[in-house]
Formats: sequence, structure tokens, C-alpha cells
Amino acid sequence: MSSDDRTPIIVGVAQVEQRENDPRAAREPLSLMVEAVTQAGEDCGNPSILGQADSVRVVRGIWGYGNPARQVSARIGVDHAETGLTTLGGNYVQALTNRSFLDIQSGKNEIVIVTGGECGRTQARARKAGLELDWNPLTREPGANPTTREDGDAPEMYLGSDKVTRHDAEMRRGIQLPIQFYPMFETALRHANGESIEGHLKRVSELWAGFNKVAVDNPHAWLRKPLSAEDIRTPSSTNRPISYPYTKLMNSNNSVDQGAALILTSVGKARALGIPEDRWVYPHGGTEAWDHLYVSERDNLHSSPAIRLSAAKLFELTGFGPKDMDHVDLYSCFPAAVQIAAREIGLSQERPLTVTGGLTFAGGPLNNYVMHGVARTVELLRAAPGTNGLVTANGGLLTKHALCIYSKEAPERPFAWASLQDEVDAMPRREVAAEHDGEATIESYVVMYDVDAKPSVAHTTCLLDDGRRTWANVTDGDTVAAMMREEFCGRSGRIDGAGALSVG
Repeated sequence: MSSDDRTPIIVGVAQVEQRENDPRAAREPLSLMVEAVTQAGEDCGNPSILGQADSVRVVRGIWGYGNPARQVSARIGVDHAETGLTTLGGNYVQALTNRSFLDIQSGKNEIVIVTGGECGRTQARARKAGLELDWNPLTREPGANPTTREDGDAPEMYLGSDKVTRHDAEMRRGIQLPIQFYPMFETALRHANGESIEGHLKRVSELWAGFNKVAVDNPHAWLRKPLSAEDIRTPSSTNRPISYPYTKLMNSNNSVDQGAALILTSVGKARALGIPEDRWVYPHGGTEAWDHLYVSERDNLHSSPAIRLSAAKLFELTGFGPKDMDHVDLYSCFPAAVQIAAREIGLSQERPLTVTGGLTFAGGPLNNYVMHGVARTVELLRAAPGTNGLVTANGGLLTKHALCIYSKEAPERPFAWASLQDEVDAMPRREVAAEHDGEATIESYVVMYDVDAKPSVAHTTCLLDDGRRTWANVTDGDTVAAMMREEFCGRSGRIDGAGALSVG
């Protein structure tokens, strides 16, 4: 096979969902994966491609399967394929796909199936009803094996890292969830932009209303009801405040049952199988990098050197620029992630920045969302030859990033991939004060709500005179309430030995 014949392409895509209200009748994630793979085979125009797959790779989800790729293979009639699995992280769809493109281009593999699925809605309903789900690690007895798992079966290929991304200084103050960190990134952005609290909230809700508009026109989106910016930013009985300044409609929607699949092969193999060229979509290049593992050590909370360097390298490798991207899907777990990525890549926030509607409206099936973004990008590129698409993936706390450019047009050079990790690791890194007793300046903050949707505590990140970062909590009710009306970034206060911050 010539080098041109080894050019990697996507030839089949599919997205599936279920809205079964009874968790006892609902299908499990594995079933959604199999359905998506089957539909992707039909989408490429030659379903027999599934039986010739030499690798089946699954993106890790919140379920108890040991090697789901083996089970998917068995259900589609493949008994010889290599199996693969990733660790947890929203970046791994694109990272795994990049890896698969390289494996096809090198000749290691001919046909790779990539799939994933989550049933967050069914899990939530089962939890509420007190039901056990065999495939759900959150509800089965400790040490018990789900009925769908083969003991001792391990995938031949594994991609990922199990490094802990929370610093001890953060966890000491009870700060460890995305719904705590991302609003702090948002507040840091507001302060860095010099925006008022009211003006910032209005702008961000208008950004998210644009995402909702895309979802309304996306046949695969979970929530297609039209919503205004005012609907999105205003707390209500159906849009409770989660963590200021975010309402529920500014958060990823994990309560969905969704699966997706991609079929990757080479130009030569696609020709041999008779797959029509109108199905082909080419990857042109991919890049990856992680920002500093701990938020505590980052230079600031309103930028991402990893995205900036990865995007610049990606454009260098492919010969494209930001203005050449007709379709863009930026990872959208929270508005801050989109704004930071757009700025670092050089994309206007006035243009559409999603092809799906994002994790709030299209659906946020945890680690597998990006597969839906890639699948939708493929659909749009097929419908508009001559256009290009950019997909970004984000895992952790704006930590792990993977990017790729796709096009209906064949690249002039082989698929290129690069890691920018060495360059990112060389970027400035703050020292951390796990404990501090004395003066500090508020860098950013988030106000959290209790179960009755009342403000309860503000988590803050503070800078010391020597440049170190520390974390503290505000519990005074009047101060917490004021932090939602007034700008507290840049204000000085005193932290006691227990991590309590008082602001004069």
C-alpha cells in the first residue's frame, strides 16, 4: 500500500440516544455503543466493514465494564480485533482518535472502531428509586462484579493517565469539583476583562443562548427547546443556581443517555471496500498538551498556555489559520472553557463556536461528548465540501487538551501530530501556600449554594505578597451575599490559621 493509500479518513459516524423513563427497562451503555457502531457501519455505505475491523477502542465512562471493547467486538461479530480503552477524561475522545489516525497512517491498523456511551439519566433515576444496576459501579455492592464484565480481561491498548489533578491545598478547603473551579475561572475572566458583574453575566448568557440556538437545529441534541439569554441567566424553579455566576443552564447536562461511534480507515482500504468518497472526511493534523496539573500552580486562572501553544502548532502543521475554520466545536462544559479556548485559539466569540449546541443543550455524556462533536462535524463537512472544521477536547479542570482539524478535502501532506508538553511544562508555575495566617489578596472566587438554593459559602483563591497562591473560604453571610453584587477580585482580606477569610 502506498503512502497516499495509507492516508487516514473517517468513513462512518453515528449518534444514538434513549429516553426511557424506567431504569429497569432502559438499555445499558454497552447496548448504546453496539447500536452506534452498527449505525456507523450503515452510514459508511458498506456495513461489512465492521467484520474486518482490527481494533475496537472505547472511551472510558462511568460504568463497571472491564473491557467493553471485547464485548462490542463480540456483539458485532468480530473475534480477532485488538481492544482498547482510555482512562477518564473529556480529552480522550480526540486523543484516542488522533492516536488511531497515526496507527492507520503507519500501517499498524487498517480499520479502527472508536465508540463510547453513557447513561447518566438512567443512573440518576435508578439512584432516586433505590435500584441496583448491574453495569453501574456507583450502585452495586463493593467488590461485586457486574454481570457484563469478564474477570481478568484487559484491553491490549490503553491510553491515559491516572494522575490526581487536585492539590492538597485545594482539597483542604473543600474545593475539588468542576462546579467549584470553572466558576472561579469565569470570575477571573470577568476581572481580567474589566467587566461589570451585570455586563459580564449578560454577555455570557448571550454566548450560551447562541449555543442553544445551534442545539435547536441539531437533530441529535438532547435539549432543543429555544431559550433566551434571560432564560439562561435567571434562576428559577427549573433553572436553579448551582455555583455563582452559573445557573443550571450554564452547566454541562450529564443527565442524558447517549452513545456515539466513529469508523476510521485508510484511503486504500476504503477504495478496496467500495466506500463512496462522499463519505470520506480527512483529518489534517492533531495536537495535544496538558496545562499544569494543579490549578494551584498555574500562573493565572483566565488563560490556557496548553490550548494556545497547541492551536498555534496545529495551524503551523496544517497550513490553516483560525479564519479558515468554517465549523468549530470548542469543548463547552462551562462558559469559561469556551471563552478561554476561543481567546487562545484566536476565534471571535461573535461567531458560532459549537456544531452541536454544547454539553448543556446537545448533552454532556461525560467523557464521550467530543465523539458527538466529531460525528456532527463529519456530517456538516460532508454537506459542505470545501469547508474545514476544528474540534477541541478538554479533560479535568481546563487541564488536558486535544485538538484536531478535519476537512472533506484531502490534505497536501500526511496527517501530522505533535505534543506541546515540554513547552507548556516550561511555562511559569506558582508556588503554593497550603496554610496561611495573615493578609492576602483575592484573585478569584465562587459562591456555592445549599440544598435550598441559598448562598452558603464562597471559596476563594488568593495571592500573597510573595506571589504564592493559597485558598480560603468566606462564611460570613453578608459578605457572601455582597460577593454576588460587587467585585471582590483584587480586595484584600485576612486569612486565619483555619483557612477562613474575612474581608474588611
